[in-house]
Amino acid sequence: MQFTSTQKRASAWFALLLGTVAMLWLLAPVLTPFVVAAILAYALTPVVDWLDNLGRGRIPRLLAVVLVEVVFLLMLLALMLLVVPILIKQLPLLREQVPPLLDRFNLFLQPFLAQFGLHVSFDVAGLKAFAMEHLSANFEDLLGRLLASAKLGGSVALSLIGNAVLIPVVLFYLLMEWRRFVDLLLVLVPPRLRPAVDSFTAEADGVLGQYLRGQLLVMVVLAVYYSVGLALFGLDLALPIGVFTGLAVAIPYLGFGLGLILATLAGFLEFSAQTGHVSALVMVAVVYGLGQLVESFFLTPRLVGERMGLHPVAVIFVLLAFGHLLGFVGVLIALPLSAVLLVAIRRLRSAYLASALYQDMPDA
Repeated sequence: MQFTSTQKRASAWFALLLGTVAMLWLLAPVLTPFVVAAILAYALTPVVDWLDNLGRGRIPRLLAVVLVEVVFLLMLLALMLLVVPILIKQLPLLREQVPPLLDRFNLFLQPFLAQFGLHVSFDVAGLKAFAMEHLSANFEDLLGRLLASAKLGGSVALSLIGNAVLIPVVLFYLLMEWRRFVDLLLVLVPPRLRPAVDSFTAEADGVLGQYLRGQLLVMVVLAVYYSVGLALFGLDLALPIGVFTGLAVAIPYLGFGLGLILATLAGFLEFSAQTGHVSALVMVAVVYGLGQLVESFFLTPRLVGERMGLHPVAVIFVLLAFGHLLGFVGVLIALPLSAVLLVAIRRLRSAYLASALYQDMPDA
């Protein structure tokens, strides 16, 4: 059977694509820190270039890269440390409030289930003992349990530590020579395909840039909103919980859910001895309900824009797919990567609609 030149080229490109996909699938656990570092380098390179241009050559690029990376890592560490005052403040309250909360829960749930013919008996004493045993532990005991867990899941702990060390190192080298790496990749593109590739990368860069800048503005606005909203209701931990919720919305659904849980827990524990649990529910319903509406119908459409055009169902699918392939890191990078995939899908659709395969199809 004789193949035409077009069929040979198509077969070669298909084989190359298949081999690349197979290699990425086999090396997925190893590639994760490199993928994360590459995405961070893409986002931080404009800041390094800005410092380079600002210094007009007087500031070495090495110094600009170190400064940008150190500031970024400190901001990331500060975000994680926001949880510390929440734990320090809430653990003593939790130890005090858990026994009466379990009693109230039992008194409410048993009559409620009895209305449906379900007679369930809860071992409240056992639940109290279990909760107090774990909540009464000091930080030394908690550290010991964490170390014991690390020994049991040594490979997981080693992987996390390895990624925590490897990502900043790879990020440093990528920031130092980002333009060179990009040029090396573009050299591999055949000259006749260069205009199409340049057009695609320019469009993808525009979509990604709009997404990153808009998402950053959304995070800042929501951090201020949640902090002020929770403070107006008198919550002591309004600032750390509000800032954490606002910045964590970068992880769609998961960030908002974590902030909601923290605010609800803090409200229940703080207000239970004062005005009861109704105040906590009202606070969460008003602040987080209004915040979700503002984010969904105003901030995200105005600041992030409609160019991504991903339907909420598509967003959920993308998050689940990337989370399955790359774990928690996949959830973090899902939407930025989906912006690039969206550009590719748009172009494939346009090419298909303009192709002879579509044009020559007989009408049904």
